[in-house]
Amino acid sequence: MQALTLLGALGMFLYGMNLMSGGLQKAAGSRLRNFLTTMTSNPFKGVLTGIGITSVIQSSSATTVMTVGFVNAGLLTLTQAICVIMGANIGTTVTAWLVALLGFKADISLFAVPLMAVGFILSLSKRDKRRNISELIVGFSLLFLGLSLMKESVPDLRETPEVLAFIQDWTSYGFGSVLIFLLFGTVLTLVLQSSSATMALTLIMVNMGWIPFEMGAAMVLGENIGTTITANIAAAVGNANARRAALAHTLFNVFGVCWALALFNPFLQLVGEVITWMGLPNPLYIDHTLTMTTNDATATLYGVSMLHTLFNTFNTLILVWFTPLIARIVTRIIKDKRQAEDDTVKLKFIDAGPLSTAELAIGQARNEVIHFAEISRKGLDYIRGIVHAKDDKEFEAMRQKLVKYEEISDRIEYEIATFLNALPEESISEETRTEEKRMYKIIGELESLGDSGEAVSRILTRRNSHKQSFSQEQTSKIDTMINAIDHAYEIMINNLRSENFDALGLRLATDCEIEINELRNTIREEEIRRIESSNANYLSAVYYLDTVSEMERMGDFIINISQALDSDIK
Repeated sequence: MQALTLLGALGMFLYGMNLMSGGLQKAAGSRLRNFLTTMTSNPFKGVLTGIGITSVIQSSSATTVMTVGFVNAGLLTLTQAICVIMGANIGTTVTAWLVALLGFKADISLFAVPLMAVGFILSLSKRDKRRNISELIVGFSLLFLGLSLMKESVPDLRETPEVLAFIQDWTSYGFGSVLIFLLFGTVLTLVLQSSSATMALTLIMVNMGWIPFEMGAAMVLGENIGTTITANIAAAVGNANARRAALAHTLFNVFGVCWALALFNPFLQLVGEVITWMGLPNPLYIDHTLTMTTNDATATLYGVSMLHTLFNTFNTLILVWFTPLIARIVTRIIKDKRQAEDDTVKLKFIDAGPLSTAELAIGQARNEVIHFAEISRKGLDYIRGIVHAKDDKEFEAMRQKLVKYEEISDRIEYEIATFLNALPEESISEETRTEEKRMYKIIGELESLGDSGEAVSRILTRRNSHKQSFSQEQTSKIDTMINAIDHAYEIMINNLRSENFDALGLRLATDCEIEINELRNTIREEEIRRIESSNANYLSAVYYLDTVSEMERMGDFIINISQALDSDIK
């Protein structure tokens, strides 16, 4: 029963951390995304960004996975991502200090239950922001309730030393014990998928006297290797840069562990001196097999937390100067795949699947929507090509391209919609939910543009089957129509890219739509006059007007996309 209680308490700790992280992400929303993408102009800003975000959302794994996803989405360069990940390693040490300062020094669980009542009251609010804050409060409460239960459910080795005698046996192999506990910390982090949870367990083990300070330090080093697996899992199906960012995280932490092991004793002496400067006993000289005083327990807890902080800080200060070199190394290890000519028609930004940080994944989807619009615009070149085809072979090649692009637009719409649908509604803010609905509308219009291109190919195929063709003047007018649609595409894509879509962007898009409509009306009136004067081939004129009408519909779909962004106008 004690073992089951320990597992349940660990589950409560992890769930509380996820809930707290999710509440913070939703409360911050787009501000957190903008902060990440704008505060990375140089390596040191990137490091500070990683520290800041990880300190806020209390999860280096979340920051790292998010960063890998942003590299995959093209929102961050590889070099920027490496700096953010370095900062995330420092930021995660805040969690260790919170646990050491609050979880052991004071019984925070006494306040956790009343705090949950506050969280419940806030959850009843109709305001989205208050409900997000309620998640944060409840998550914080569950985290420390779980920590309190873990402390209470672990066995007292002085009363029942046989329970974990095997762990204490591991401490008698000299430097071999250091390697054993390093491996133990790595495996434990791999299993729990949370370095913070492993850190909490390490602090409990040293606080309860199961293991000495040195072995706790070795576990901390192992946790820094184990935590890299989360990013590598997220990047496994991502693009080359995403995998490089994850590999850089692994190289960074493994390098740090190597120098920390090489200088293990001097490094521990330094940590011990720092703790001594704080007015506490040196944790290196505390006998964990005896009943520890309050000062002894505090010194040991602070020693493990301080080692965690100094390790990641020193490692970052050493390697931040070599960020471009690290980027070159991982680029050489993970090479770009040879891209086929049609590679542009594949998903580019969301092939890594939804991020674990759902609130931040919307930036990935937004970039994929822009990419979809660019693919759609390229289909316009094939419409131009089929109109100007000089022979049956060239015509058939262009027709197949348009059919293919229609299938591609169907597939991309489906895959983006699937990605958006996989984002849990309860994990995103109201603002992001509105943006998600807007994206569903936009990808539907982009898919309709693909249908229109294929529809033009069907009209021209029927024209050819009746041995008809367009005159040079008709072809010239269609070219004018295509140029107007191309300009409308350009305005629409600029509007999609704009971080601050405004009335000017909508007016430019509307002007393009008016121009396309007027062109369609002028062409139709001129052609009807020719038919009435018997100067035009009636059957050819029908196909000509059908083509122009279908192209005018493309203008309608394009303006619909800019209008879907209209709700962003303040």
